[in-house]
Amino acid sequence: MRIVIQRVTQASVEVNHQTVGAIQQGLLVLAGIENEDSTEDITWISHKIVQLRIFNDAAGLMNLSIKDIGGNILLISQFTLHAATKKGNRPSFIKAAKPEIAIPIYEQLIFELEATLGKKIEKGIFGADMKVALLNDGPVTIFMDSKNKE
Repeated sequence: MRIVIQRVTQASVEVNHQTVGAIQQGLLVLAGIENEDSTEDITWISHKIVQLRIFNDAAGLMNLSIKDIGGNILLISQFTLHAATKKGNRPSFIKAAKPEIAIPIYEQLIFELEATLGKKIEKGIFGADMKVALLNDGPVTIFMDSKNKE
C-alpha cells in the first residue's frame, strides 16, 4: 500500500458537487492499494499514520501525532499512486488493485484507522470522480509504502 500524507489546516472532498467528507486540522491521506496488500500492510500503515509525529509542539518542533492534537483524518482512495512511468508517456496502473480486491482492503483500512485513532474518520467515495481541496500546513507531505517497512 502506498500513501501520501499531507498535514492540513482544512481539507474536503466533493462528489457530484456535494461535499462527502471534510476536516479541519489533521491529515489528508491518499491511499493506493495493490493486489499484494494484506492485513499486515493495513495494520502497519494505520499505526504509522496515527503515531506519526508531524504536528508542532509548544516549542515549534514536529513532535506531536494526530492523536496528540485531537485532529482528524480524511482518507481518499487513489489508484494513481501505483502509476508506472518508466516506459512511454502514458502511465500504467497494472500494480493497482482492481475494485473487487481494493474495496475490501479500503474498508478494512477505514476500520483500522478509526480503531487506532479512537474516532470516526472522514472519507471519499471509492472509485468516484472526486474533487479534493486542501490547505497544506507547512507544507508537510510524506510518502510511505508498506512494502518498504525496513
